[in-house]
Order: sequence, then C-alpha cells, then structure tokens
Amino acid sequence: MSIKEWFHHHDHDNAREGELTPKHYTNPYLIGLLLGIVLLATFVIMGRGMGASGALSSVVSVAVEKISPASVEGNDFYQGYLGDGESNPLKTWLMFEIIGMIIGGFVSGAIAGRNKFMIEKGPRFTNIKRLALAFVGGSLMGFGAKLARGCTSGQALTGGTMLSVGGWAFMISLFVGAYAFAYFVRRQWT
Repeated sequence: MSIKEWFHHHDHDNAREGELTPKHYTNPYLIGLLLGIVLLATFVIMGRGMGASGALSSVVSVAVEKISPASVEGNDFYQGYLGDGESNPLKTWLMFEIIGMIIGGFVSGAIAGRNKFMIEKGPRFTNIKRLALAFVGGSLMGFGAKLARGCTSGQALTGGTMLSVGGWAFMISLFVGAYAFAYFVRRQWT
C-alpha cells in the first residue's frame, strides 16, 4: 500500500474525473494527532510553539523599512519585528515555519491530486462574491490576530497547550462565534 493509498481512500466509481469527494481528504482525527505530535516536537526541538501571524508582520516591517525608513523610526510595532539590527528579521523561526507550511501544503496537495486552481463555493455563490467574502473574512482574522496578539496557531494551539487562559478564551470564542454565524450562511453551501 502506498502513502497516497494509506492517507486517502478514493471512490472512483461514484466520482467523475476531476471531481473532489470528501473521501479525498485525510481523516481529521489522524491529522489532529499528527498536528499534536508536530506541536510537541516544536516545543522539544525549538523551545517554542507554533504561530504564523508574526511572519507576515516581519515581512511588512521589512517592506516598510525599505520603502519609508522614516516611518519605522520610533514606531514600536515595526521595531518589535525588526529587532536590534544584529540579525535579519526574515531569518526567524516563524519565517521558516511558514515556508515549511507552504511546501508541506503543496506536497500534500500533490499526493492527493488536488493541486489545481479552483474556487470552492456553494452553488448559490458567484466567484466574485466568494472571493470578496474570503478577503473580508481573512482581513478580519488578520486584524483579530494582531488585536489578540496571536493567530489561531499561536493562541489556540500553543496557548492552549500551555494552559493559557487567553488561548482557551480565544478558542472557545472562535468556535462559539463560528457556530453562531454558520446558521446564517448554512444554505450558501448546499
């Protein structure tokens, strides 16, 4: 049995060519277990947990410094990501983690045969509406990540494993909000 067969069960009889079925996705309980092992490994090997939003902040800070150095001077936000000038802010743990996530996502998609450009949406959504709402939702999540001082990875995974009250409050609020809002958009995916 190949790795592809072990992770994915295909039902070719009921699916048309190119059509994705839920069986193409890996078992979420297995992925949860593997994510827990990866999180434990980051604590053991790197001495810290996972996160993602800080990498984007580092990229933005470096870009602003290159475009408008005067904007960075005296700005605590940018200075926090640029550091003391002794090391390159793009050579941080988070940058390599994000690069690894991109490569890992591409490899995972290749193994599953899902590396293609597509817009996943319900039949009642247009492509423009789906992309617009994805942009708005992503922007709100990005703003929330900065406001909460961490993204879902940093707050929920790392904060939760460290029994942080803020991490648990964030995750509970995330699920309550998502389930409450899902009621209003439930018909958009069917």
